[in-house]
Amino acid sequence: MSTVAIRVVEPGLLTTIQDLGRPGAIASGVPTGGSMDRFAHVAANLLVGNERGDATLECTIKGPQLVAESPCLVAVTGAEVDVQVNGRKAPAWTGLFLAAGDRLGIACRRGYVAVAGGFEGDRWLGSRSTYLLVSRGGMRGRPLKAGDELHLAAERPGPHVAGRHLSSSQRPDYSDRSLAAIPGPHVRRLDKESRKAFFGAAFSLSTQADRMGYRLNGPKLALSGDELLSFGLAAGAVQVVNSGQAILLMADSQTAGGYAVVATVVTASLPVAAQLLPGDEFVFREVNEVKARQQRQELNAALASLASA
Repeated sequence: MSTVAIRVVEPGLLTTIQDLGRPGAIASGVPTGGSMDRFAHVAANLLVGNERGDATLECTIKGPQLVAESPCLVAVTGAEVDVQVNGRKAPAWTGLFLAAGDRLGIACRRGYVAVAGGFEGDRWLGSRSTYLLVSRGGMRGRPLKAGDELHLAAERPGPHVAGRHLSSSQRPDYSDRSLAAIPGPHVRRLDKESRKAFFGAAFSLSTQADRMGYRLNGPKLALSGDELLSFGLAAGAVQVVNSGQAILLMADSQTAGGYAVVATVVTASLPVAAQLLPGDEFVFREVNEVKARQQRQELNAALASLASA
C-alpha cells in the first residue's frame, strides 16, 4: 500500500492534482489539460528529484494548509508565493524537508507543490490531471477538500536532498506583463487599426477567467471575412469572437472552434499568462518564430540545470 505523505487541513480556494496533461487525447476532442504554469510545475518536480511529468498540487490564490503525515521532501513554486512551515516563513523554489506533523501553509497567485515520489491520483486517459468539467482524474475528478489524504505515487530511493534551489534569474519574469505572441492564421482579418491595437494596447482579464480560458477586456477588434469552418486549437491561441472581444485559451480549452485566431501566445510566455488574475493588465508583444524559439530554449536551459544538479 502506498505511503500517505500529506493530509489536507484546509483546501484553499481551488487546489487540484495536475501533471502535464493528456496530449494524446486531443484527436478525441479531450483537452490536453494539466498544469497551467508548466514551468513552475516542472521546476517543483525537479527540485525534489521527480520526473517532470509527476503529479503536483496546483493551488490558486488562497493556497491550502497541509500536514505531513510522514517525513517527506517538498518544493513550492509559482508567482508571489508565500510559504510557511509551522507558522514560520520558508523559501519558495527550494527543496524543503518536512518531518511528520509539520504544517505547510501556502499563499500564491498560482502555485505548485511537489513531493518526492509524486502525488498519487486517479488516472484517466493516461494522466492524473484533474479535469473538472467531466469530473475525471486526480482526486476523483474534484478539487481537494479538508481531510483528504494524499498518497505517494512511488517511493523515490534516497537520499532525499533538501536545499536545491532555482534562483529568480532563472525563472520566468512574472512581473513582466507583456505576453510574446506570434501573429495567428487569421490576423489579416483584423483591420489596420485593430491589429495596431492588439499588439500594443492594454488588455485586462475580466472576471470570466478560469482554466479553460480568459475573456479579455480591452479594445474592440474589428474583423472581416466569411465565416470559418472549425479547426484545431491549442492553449495560447487568442480568438476574437463576433462582438470583437478577445479570448485567450488556456490549459483546459476546447480542442476545436470556428472563431478567428489572430495570435498565439508563445510557450515561454504561457507561465506568465497562467499567473494573471482578474483585473491584471498586460499587453501582447509581437515576436517572430526565431525569437519565440530562443525564449523557450532559455527556460528549458534553466530547467535542465536542475535536472543535472
